[in-house]
Amino acid sequence: MTTVLAALVALLATGCSSDGDGKLFDELKESSSSSASASAGAPRSSPSAPIRPAPPAKGSVKVVSTLTEGLKSPWGAATLPGGDLLVASRDEGTITRVDTKTGKQIAVGSVPGVSPGGEGGLLGLAISPTFASDRSVYVYFTTESDNRIARMLFDEDKPAGQQLGAPDTILRDIPKGVVHNGGRIAFGPDKMLYAGTGEVGETGLSQDRTSLAGKILRMTPDGQPAPGNPDADSLVYSLGHRNVQGLAWDSEKRLWAAEFGQNTWDELNLIKPGKNYGWPEAEGKAGKAGFVDPVAQWRTAEASPSGIAYAEGSIWMAGLGGERLWRIPLAGEEPSADPQSFLQDKYGRLRTVVATGGSQILLVTSETDTRGTPGPGDDKILRLEVK
Repeated sequence: MTTVLAALVALLATGCSSDGDGKLFDELKESSSSSASASAGAPRSSPSAPIRPAPPAKGSVKVVSTLTEGLKSPWGAATLPGGDLLVASRDEGTITRVDTKTGKQIAVGSVPGVSPGGEGGLLGLAISPTFASDRSVYVYFTTESDNRIARMLFDEDKPAGQQLGAPDTILRDIPKGVVHNGGRIAFGPDKMLYAGTGEVGETGLSQDRTSLAGKILRMTPDGQPAPGNPDADSLVYSLGHRNVQGLAWDSEKRLWAAEFGQNTWDELNLIKPGKNYGWPEAEGKAGKAGFVDPVAQWRTAEASPSGIAYAEGSIWMAGLGGERLWRIPLAGEEPSADPQSFLQDKYGRLRTVVATGGSQILLVTSETDTRGTPGPGDDKILRLEVK
């Protein structure tokens, strides 16, 4: 009986676009203007973790309010302890604090050395997991020569606009280009820093294990290869990516990434250490040996995915060219139902999604970048109730 019960328990335990529309035309246009252990990656849940019911096939989205508006080229966003939001301006190289109770905007400071252009500039933001003691904010940005990651001291006691210390660069020489600079950074449940990079239009870099381009990188807060990486001397966590701009962990600490395809398929991928996600040899669910297929895929006109977040059992994915918010309900490592879209063509291009706890998320629009058509109040941050 014990053997049968154990067997039953074991059985039960047993997803380019360009930054714009996903079309090569747009890229050319702009250029003219863990089957692994917990130590080998983001920690996974234990086999004894409770089994959660799958989210319903059909969800809902309610726009509760416009939190703030009038932002210029917002890109990265990160939540401070206490709930306020830091937002990066890609083109201005500045960081703004948004009071999430009142929507008031407060200038924090600027990042020296930012060189905006094409799809580059001040991109991702991340808050140190030990912010209470080290007061560190991490930034991913483009300079005249490369993409790099730096940490900056955030001193709230200084006057508005002067609260950022000098950047301490922890990683440099990430290849840069007019397009496909990646840029999303986030601290994982393991307190390691993850970064999504792009192949900057040089497709061969994605399969080059010595290049930082076209990868997901995993590093210590000091920018060193994180313990348990597939190669102990390398920052590379996964390879074969075209342009990763979305990173999020689910409730079981699995890492998900959104990726721009080229002319056919955009992707949502479940990331496992050392795996190869195929670009440029495969796009979408190609079924090619040696490459990992995406969990979900979209035609590029429907998505052009940027930021993602996890809430209420689903991945929520912002679409730039698709101008809609996608919901991908999850059951373990697979979707529990077909992806579902919301807000199509209502708020324009959507850049970043931030989970704020429970059923609320914040959604950042992206109409004031070089590819949008700004309307009154753009760009905005919307407060959403999701299920």
